[in-house]
Amino acid sequence: MNEKNFKFIDLFSGIGGFHQALSSLGGQCVFSSEIDKECINVYNKNYNISSDYDITKVDETKIPFHDVLCAGFPCQTFSKAGKQAGVNDTRGTLFFEIERILRYHHTKYIILENVRNLVSHDHGNTWKVIKNILHDIGYRLTVEPLILSPHQFGIPQIRDRVYILGVFNPEYRSSPINIAINEMQKKDMNSIDTVLDHHRVDQKYYISDYERYVLGAWDDFYKGIKEKIIGFPIWSEFFRYSTPPENFPAWKKVFVQKNIDLYLNNMDFIDRWLIENDNLEDFAPTHRKFEWQAGTKIKSLWDGVIQFRPSGIRVKKPDVFPALVAIVQIPVIGKYKRRLTVRECARLQSFPDSFIPSDNLLAAYKQFGNSVNVDVVKYLANYLLNTY
Repeated sequence: MNEKNFKFIDLFSGIGGFHQALSSLGGQCVFSSEIDKECINVYNKNYNISSDYDITKVDETKIPFHDVLCAGFPCQTFSKAGKQAGVNDTRGTLFFEIERILRYHHTKYIILENVRNLVSHDHGNTWKVIKNILHDIGYRLTVEPLILSPHQFGIPQIRDRVYILGVFNPEYRSSPINIAINEMQKKDMNSIDTVLDHHRVDQKYYISDYERYVLGAWDDFYKGIKEKIIGFPIWSEFFRYSTPPENFPAWKKVFVQKNIDLYLNNMDFIDRWLIENDNLEDFAPTHRKFEWQAGTKIKSLWDGVIQFRPSGIRVKKPDVFPALVAIVQIPVIGKYKRRLTVRECARLQSFPDSFIPSDNLLAAYKQFGNSVNVDVVKYLANYLLNTY
């Protein structure tokens, strides 16, 4: 196929990560569907196309001809019909909407994206059902779904996602397609500085005085203890326990004992540290937990990338960003004492600076967190269209 002259549809389109990737290869979007109003507004603003369609209510015969179907669909459990092994029903799931469109249109190429655990979801049954249905329609697939992260393509973000690629070819449906990932991967990862703005940004992105206080205390803690490689989460509430609580599960007892041992090995310092910080009484419960995952490459928390997570405050090396998974976990750049801006999140997902994000800060963070990475899709689509 001439990759400069093809048509595609964009299902569960969000803010258009697939659209951005395929249009950059010369594709024309002929149909898009989304039900989130904030996403619909952003999509329309950037592409001048309405995605305001609930795919469950769209007649597949009304969808225009297209060469490529793209979809980042939710991972849902399929019901088993009766007790017959291998007999499944996709009705009531959003994959069914993809299935019925493909059965009618026999779209030449499919590019589907999902969360990593799709492969193991429902004890492997979810992937088995998807594979069997796509084979039944007439698609050649990779032997297993591709598990890819932007960092494999030089983008400084670790974010594993599953990609299912298919080519309509009923005669050879049992013959797998091969995607030469090694040819696309880059040996060197771009520095995180490539996505950062190095001028002062809007005040709303800077951490609060309380957050500075909490992070400053944990920075003092790390610098003050003897151990510099900590292979377990630090739970300050257990420092002064003599033994782990009996009712704890075995795995938790191990962690508690390690915290007790850490305290005993640094007792004088930790006692002073607790007194100086009022026994952490002003800390939110999750901020009394600390995870150092930066090895010995950095000496200070402020040199790392920091996340406020439900499991505690996590510090990582400043060479790659964690996945943009939740609004409250947007990474903090230690040396700048601020969170990633919306524009920086857009760059992490390979959107161009010309892209217009939502004016709603929380919505924009969520949208980029849910989006596919534009460059990863672009690499895959380009290979698929030029090889098959």
